[in-house]
Amino acid sequence: MANFELDNANDDKYRAPALEKGLDILELLSNYSQGLSQVEIAKALGRSPNEIYRMLTVLVRRGYIVKSQGERYELSMKLFVVAHRHPPLRRLVEQATPLMREATIQAQQSAHMGVYDRGEFIINAVVESPVAWGLAMRVGAVVGLYNTGTGRILAAFSSPERLDDMITQHKRVPGEPVMDRTAFEKILERIRQQGYEEMPSGTTLGVTNLAFPILGYDGEAIATLSCPYLIRIDELPCPSMEEVKAIFAEVARKLSFS
Repeated sequence: MANFELDNANDDKYRAPALEKGLDILELLSNYSQGLSQVEIAKALGRSPNEIYRMLTVLVRRGYIVKSQGERYELSMKLFVVAHRHPPLRRLVEQATPLMREATIQAQQSAHMGVYDRGEFIINAVVESPVAWGLAMRVGAVVGLYNTGTGRILAAFSSPERLDDMITQHKRVPGEPVMDRTAFEKILERIRQQGYEEMPSGTTLGVTNLAFPILGYDGEAIATLSCPYLIRIDELPCPSMEEVKAIFAEVARKLSFS
């Protein structure tokens, strides 16, 4: 999922005005849970009510929006259904797994990926270390917001609205500390400036959590790529922490859209 763009995408010959109007309406309504009237939609988009009416009629007929008794238009569930015919997170796991496997071979460490879903931070992909020792998470494990690289990265690279939602809805896991919002914001700002998180494990001694954002088109984190780094004390050669950070940073970059 490396970056890509359509050549000459801004040329007039590639424009589709009707399609753009329809997408503008859908994107606008996604911000208003109570819906908007025809006049409000037209005003917000800088178009005439008559022009908007034709688009609204089509979108209602196709089931993408619904019209309430109060003459307000709001999104239906159709976009959600269409999107989940090919679940994006499943595709992300499918594309991430071979890259993660290659990274674990190079780093001689394990790796996992985590996502946010309705108040919980869930591990959705794991690749174990290729050597005889390592620390691996369990797929489906729920981890903390405040004390894990997974939670911190997803919070740091979120919009203010999404961050508020995370903190408000977060279901604390056993052993997770309570953290003051101001103190947490300072941690998140450090992570944003650094571009990743490097922290002692909040649950296991001797482990350094290295965590990197996988970014969507809007620059928000859609997932966290993590490596629970273990220091080897025997004489067998292994990559340094700096080398491991570079390996996983590159994988996260390849998986990002932005």
